[in-house]
Amino acid sequence: MGAAGAKNLPRVLVTGFEPFPGAPVNPTQRLVERLRSEPPRIEGMAAFRAELLPVDYEAIGPRLSHIGRTFAPDIALHFGLAHACGGFRLERLARNSFLNAKPGNSGFTPVDGPICKAPALLQSRLPLQAIHDALTAEGLPVVWSDDAGGYLCNVVLTLSLAAACEGFSPRISGFIHVPMVGEGCALSKADFIRGFGIVLRTVLAGEAAIWPPAPPSQREADTRPSA
Repeated sequence: MGAAGAKNLPRVLVTGFEPFPGAPVNPTQRLVERLRSEPPRIEGMAAFRAELLPVDYEAIGPRLSHIGRTFAPDIALHFGLAHACGGFRLERLARNSFLNAKPGNSGFTPVDGPICKAPALLQSRLPLQAIHDALTAEGLPVVWSDDAGGYLCNVVLTLSLAAACEGFSPRISGFIHVPMVGEGCALSKADFIRGFGIVLRTVLAGEAAIWPPAPPSQREADTRPSA
């Protein structure tokens, strides 16, 4: 695809989290590492980046702002670990509140109250029904959720949907939880990667017909993973 065609396509960000207490191995970190070394070869993207996010309430906002300034994603697919879920858990809502939050990796715990200046509830902007149907059609386990939890996953979803971090304002944004991945788990490693590909292709297919042309100032495609 030429430069002119790439300018009319979205810039796609995928995020996962570093390990945290109770989860010394985080499958979403493994996903980010794999995507950095082997970026997806799927048509419909002007640029792709995979980023690992800190499990730290004080650092997460500045990190998203930095990603926004250096990459400016149009689509943000956020992934996180939830031990109790039985497959790909599609989060429909973000709850804009800290409530009895657990400490992050730095030990800091936020006080109860709003996460940012935004409505109390924010709806995912991913094509969740289409994602659900596509995963189900491939025999992969998928469940619905209206509660993204009380930890950093819900914080990231809230900040992303509210465009509350300076420079970070994806037009399409949402969050998917996954269980531990591997032998004896709800998802095998192969199915996790296969399911991710289904999610990405579904999101891109859903936006292809309506995606607005990028402004003339849009940067050229950059598919290199970040440092």
